[in-house]
This record gives sequence, C-alpha cells and structure tokens, in this order.
Amino acid sequence: MERILIVEDEPSIVTLLQYNLEKAGFSVLTASDGNEGLEKAVEERPDLMILDLMLPGMDGMDICKALRQEKVNTPILMLTARGDEFDKVLGLELGADDYLTKPFSPREVVARVKAILRRTKNFEESSSAMDKPPEPVVELGQVSIYPERYEALLNGERLELTPKEFELLLYLASNEGKVLSRTQLLDAIWNYDFVGDSRIVDVHISNLREKIEDDTRHPRYIKTIRGFGYKMERP
Repeated sequence: MERILIVEDEPSIVTLLQYNLEKAGFSVLTASDGNEGLEKAVEERPDLMILDLMLPGMDGMDICKALRQEKVNTPILMLTARGDEFDKVLGLELGADDYLTKPFSPREVVARVKAILRRTKNFEESSSAMDKPPEPVVELGQVSIYPERYEALLNGERLELTPKEFELLLYLASNEGKVLSRTQLLDAIWNYDFVGDSRIVDVHISNLREKIEDDTRHPRYIKTIRGFGYKMERP
C-alpha cells in the first residue's frame, strides 16, 4: 500500500484529504506543521507528499528546498491558497512535482496523486533495468537518450533529471526541428488540464537548459520560437 504524507495545518482539509485518499486505497500519514512534516518526510520516506505552502514554523518552500538539497526525491504535490503565479513557479523551481490551488476538488487531488505516482513508478522501474544499454532512440549532438531505462547522457555523463524533465527532453528530441506549442507540451507531458497555465512548461524548459546547455542565454539545443513555443535541434 502506497503511503501519502499530508503536511497541512487546517484540520478540515486534512480530514477531507485523508478520507478520500484512504478510500482510494492509500495509507496516510499527517503532520500539522513544517518542522514535523520535514522530520516525517526524512524518517518515513513516504511514496508522495502533499505539502501546504503556508505552514506554522517551516513553510512549504523551505521544506521542499531542504528535501531536494538532501537528495530526498519524494514526489511533492504542493497546495497553495495563493493565486500568485510567483509562488507556483518558485515551488516548481525548488523541486515540487505539481501544485493545486485551494479550493480544490478531492477527486482532483486523488487523480493528481495517482498520475504522479504512476510516472514515478515508471521512472524507477525503467531506471532499474540496466542489464544491457539499449541503442538510444534519439541522439542530438552530445545528448543521448535511452527511453527504456529513463536515462539521458550529455558527453557520456548521466544527466540528473526528474521524471517530467526526462519525458519533456525525450518528447522534444523525438520531434527534432518541429516547433511545439506550450499547449502541445502540456497535453503530451502532463496530460491533464492546467487551466491554461503554460508557465509550468517554461519552468521545466529553463531547468532542462541549465542541465544541457553550455550557455543558457544562447541555447544550442532547445530554442525558443517567440509567439509559438519551443523546438529542439542539433547544434
């Protein structure tokens, strides 16, 4: 049974989430403040963490940052009552996998949790299948991509990518030279409605460039096509 850690200080929201997640077959742990949440995340190593942004003590941003700095890769679904785009983007940049803005539907939370866990499971299963390196489906310049084991190399060195970063890189590379809109990328990689919030694509493109480009101001691989979207091409 997969375990979900809920870090939330509003009892009514905790009760609602716990009921619906347990009904969906998950085991649930809870924490009511940031310090307790970080401690449980490190000690219990849940399969996924639902993390409120505004918490007593340590806030959600600091928890997310601390976990990623300690190489704890537990998937994080961030909850925020704010409509400020800056908070969503900063959370993603610090390592959150997804976010929901309050108020939200419990069914949507369960759907997001299942989607994140499904991607994470595929990533882990593929990463463990290391018996014999398959031929890369895509090679662009010094980037080699192995979809069967969810691995990408740059100059022969393994890239440290999140599951969504890998999927985005593979999709861009598989459509070499083709201009892809943000909407196309949202549909292909996240495959559910982000209500037009294409900024999540921009954040992940920026993160990918930091990992594969020599100069992010003058990218050689992932090009911005202003007014349209992005394309990936050989240097």
